[in-house]
Amino acid sequence: MEYKSMTKKELAVAYSPGLSVGGATNRLRDWMTYNKRLMRELAATDYRKTQHILTARQVEIIIKYLGEP
Repeated sequence: MEYKSMTKKELAVAYSPGLSVGGATNRLRDWMTYNKRLMRELAATDYRKTQHILTARQVEIIIKYLGEP
């Protein structure tokens, strides 16, 4: 499957559509932080916790560990 670049908020809302944008973003951050292997693999892509736009590769890695939204 081919993934596209997207904002962290867009991805968060895809995973938690019933929450507010802020709540969904916080939940995604918590899931990501809890998954140490995910964070290590993201670190190899120069991911920063403060970045707003995720690359297609970063989106792919997140979905690899968290499953499809």
